[in-house]
Amino acid sequence: MDRLDELQVFLAILDAGSMAAAARRLRRSPSAVTRILSTLEERMGVRLFERSTRRLTATNEGLNLAAQARRLLADYEAAMREHAQSAPRGLLRVTAPMVFGRRHMAPVVTKFLLLYPEVQVELVLSDRNLDMIDNGIDLALRIGALDDSSLVARKLGVVRRVTVASPAYLARRGEPATPEALAGHELILTTTVRGLPEWRYQAGAREHIVRFTPRLQLNDVEGVLGAARDGFGIARALSYQVAPDLATGALAPLLAAYEPAPLPVHLVYPSARHMAARQRAFVDFAVEQFGQLALLA
Repeated sequence: MDRLDELQVFLAILDAGSMAAAARRLRRSPSAVTRILSTLEERMGVRLFERSTRRLTATNEGLNLAAQARRLLADYEAAMREHAQSAPRGLLRVTAPMVFGRRHMAPVVTKFLLLYPEVQVELVLSDRNLDMIDNGIDLALRIGALDDSSLVARKLGVVRRVTVASPAYLARRGEPATPEALAGHELILTTTVRGLPEWRYQAGAREHIVRFTPRLQLNDVEGVLGAARDGFGIARALSYQVAPDLATGALAPLLAAYEPAPLPVHLVYPSARHMAARQRAFVDFAVEQFGQLALLA
């Protein structure tokens, strides 16, 4: 039995003058109301009502409890109304991949904070999918298929895989026309991607799997792209990671016709029920902001 509900039943009995009348008012059975009152009296160790054949009369203990119960329930209702109607406030913990977080999530966060001065945000950047419950994360940006089906997801867009090399490298070694032609080139591997050193491509119904032994491996995509810009070899990254280099011409795209389907980008959270105002506001704001990014199209 909820203790606040117990107090509400007690006050209904007091106001109605009998347990039968209180039961009608509360739309409960008389036996349920009687049982709740008996449980409350037993817990307190006092009689709250003097019983007669026609009416219940509150004892002094009952009157004292009634005064305290009314204050408590009024404070509870006020707190609930304040929470439901309040502007977003408090700490929000958000996680995103390193590069995406620096370039795109951080600007969204700062714009959000300008709109909601009573909110604080901790942005945790990591290329690992952090466990949201264990790490106290409210919202996570995830790229690729979602492994945890229990999470609620809002799709923000998609990103594409892009194979790139510098113009100087291509002038020196030539441009591969097919995925299989990559075997004759220097390939730079990002080791944050788990599994065998391989790149997968798609052309129609045919899958092209390129397995290789890289001469250079880095666990940071910025280092990978730096090596590619320096002309060491061919790299592969996501569209938002290479967008600045493609825009300036520092890197050129390769094998575009063979790239597989794009990867979805989601904002995920543990539950849509009883979301804090700050969490709901950020989700709506992020969906709007990221919808304007061409790189997520």
